[in-house]
Formats: sequence, structure tokens, C-alpha cells
Amino acid sequence: MNVPLLIARRYFLSKKKRNIISIISNISMIGVAVGTMALIIVLSVFNGLEDLVRSLYGKSDPDLVVTAVQGKSFELQAPLLARLTKTPGVALVTQVIEDNALLQHRDRQMVVKMKGVSDNYYAQSDIDSSIVDGSHRLRRNGTDYALVGAGVQHELGITLDNRFAPLRLLYPRNIQKKTLSFNPETAFNEQSILAGGVFLIEQHIDDSYVFVPLDFAENLLHYGNRRTALEVKVREGYDISSVKNKLHQVLGKSFKVLDSDEQHVSLFKAIEVEKMFVFITFAFILLIASINIFFSLSMLVIDKKKDVAVLMAMGASSRNVRNIFLFEGAIVALVGAFTGLVLGVSLCWAQQTFGLVSMGMATSVVDSYPVKMKFSDIVLTSVAIIVITIAVSIRPALNASQLDVRENL
Repeated sequence: MNVPLLIARRYFLSKKKRNIISIISNISMIGVAVGTMALIIVLSVFNGLEDLVRSLYGKSDPDLVVTAVQGKSFELQAPLLARLTKTPGVALVTQVIEDNALLQHRDRQMVVKMKGVSDNYYAQSDIDSSIVDGSHRLRRNGTDYALVGAGVQHELGITLDNRFAPLRLLYPRNIQKKTLSFNPETAFNEQSILAGGVFLIEQHIDDSYVFVPLDFAENLLHYGNRRTALEVKVREGYDISSVKNKLHQVLGKSFKVLDSDEQHVSLFKAIEVEKMFVFITFAFILLIASINIFFSLSMLVIDKKKDVAVLMAMGASSRNVRNIFLFEGAIVALVGAFTGLVLGVSLCWAQQTFGLVSMGMATSVVDSYPVKMKFSDIVLTSVAIIVITIAVSIRPALNASQLDVRENL
């Protein structure tokens, strides 16, 4: 039998505790419970936002992207492409040329991200399901068409399939030599293309991207057989990470192979950093709430001086006395933490199931705030509570173990 734990439990459940000690203990439990509940909810909201961002970009992101380690483009040789397509788990490879270009329509203009893709792009991406106006085909009856984001269309007032006012895409000449002519007529390569469709995927993409056929981008940028990226679709039944490792072996150190998260590493890192700072902030709030445990234990030590003296006279060691008050603080903190965990998990489950808190916007991509509970967050919160409890309980417990027996008998 663990005697210190038994005595600590009796102190916790005792109805003879002085009223002020009982009030402070209850305040401590409530503070820990509220702090724990809030921490679980906030961390779950961040997890939900991360998954929401991942799902939004997943509509247009390929499984894997191959890019050059140095420079923004690389020479695509037939043997390299053949090795890629023959790699186990690779379903298809889409060639991509992507760069900034100036888009003009009538008297308006803006800088856009022009993305030239090969003909098999629709087997790679689900962008055809995101078309809100026009057709998703980039080439129809021998004519090239561009797909423009909804934001780009709104900014420039683009009308679809307007042969009297086609889109004009301009790209600086001699950009690799870092020289630019002062004559506007010779400073840019220019090509015209019809707008064939409008897509609505995600605001960042909708406001800046224009998709064009690969050979159109190749001619405008004078890239020849150079490419900025190769997008790889993984065959069903194959693990993306294992295919990624195989591609690393096939391509060597001159190329990077990026999965979906690595394609937006800065965005996900920002979310992780925000989540970390939120955790640290709420951990400090928990620490402040747990300071009441320090005061309640200190007062309990004073109240139980005679009990401690009797125990030590009966042979209890200083370690046993110290453990009594450490267990007392742990019981107070863990009861509050368990209550907070139950409430936090219950509220997150209710939000996931019923969508209690809505986004409050008719145009939002989801109706209610996204939440996702992770076991690791519960473990991390529990560890933080244990550390905080030990920190605030150790001083009163040490004071109790150092009481003079003769003065209190």
C-alpha cells in the first residue's frame, strides 16, 4: 500500500479542511480544467486548419514534383524521361513550364503565374472538376486556349472565346542574360491566346494562375527542351513515400522530389510555428492557473503541521512526508486536467459531428470551423500539466518534510 498516496487522497476528500484551503483548491482545479480544455480545443482547431489547407491544395497538387536543385529549370533529355516513367509506382509524368508573365486584356494588365502543361495533365489533376465557366480543354480543333483563375478573370474583365480581344502574354527577352532592351517593341516576347475556361480552386491560385499548353509556354519563354518541373502521379496501391525514395535513387543529387506537404513547406511551417507559440502561451496560462496549487499546498502544510509531526514521530521519513504533499498537488492538478480533457475532447467531437460553430460567411469553403483531434496533442498537454504540477508542488512539499517535530508535538 502506498501510504503517502493514501494520506494525500484522504486530505483531498476530507470535509474538515479549512474553508479557505478548500476554496483555493477548487479554484486551482477549475483553472487547470479551463486551461486544459482551451489548449485541447485550440490545438485541434490548428490541426483542422492544416488539414483544410492540405485538402484545398490537394485539388491541384500532384502526388510528387521533380525540380532542379540549382536554378529554376533543367534540361529534359529523353533517357531521363524514360527512366522516370519506368520507375515502379509511377503512373504518368507531366511536363511543366512555369514562370511569371505579363497578361494583357484590352486596356488592363497584371503579372500572373503562367503554367504550361503537357497534354496528359488532365490525367494528373482534377482541375477539370473545378471549371466554373467554359471548357477545361487547352486545345480544341487545333486552337490553343488558356484556363484563367476566377480572380484573374475578375481583375481583367476577361470574356471567354473572344477572338476580337484575345489574351496577350508577354515575357522579357534575354532574361537569362539579365539584360533588357529599352525599346518596348523588342524588349518582350509576345503571344496571343484565347481564354477557354475559368477555374475556381483556392484564392491564391485563382488570383494569379493561368494554364496554357506546354508548347505555347515553350515558344513564349524560348525554353526549348528545358522544363521547370515534372509532375508525377503515383500508381494506385503504391506508397507515395516509397516511390519518392525510388525517384531520388533514379534521378541523383541534381534533382529534388517533393511530396504535397513539401510543395507548400513555408505555409505548413507557418502553421506549425503558430501552433507552437499558441501551445507555449496556453502552457503559461496553465502555469498561472496552477500557482493556486502552490498557495493551497502551502496553507495545507501549515494546517497539517501536527499531523506531519505525529507521522514523523511514528517513523515516517522526510521523503514520505514530501510525497504526501506532492501527491496532494498531483491529485488536484490531475482532477482538473482530466475534467478539462473530457470537456475539450467532447466539445471537439461535437464540433466535428454537428458543426456547432459556423464560419459565419456564406462564401467560406467550409460551413463550420474545422477541428481535428490528435492523440499526440493530448499526450503533450498531459506532459505539460505534469511538469507544471511538479514545479508548483515541490517547494511546499520540501517545506513540509523539513518541519521540526519537537516544535509541533
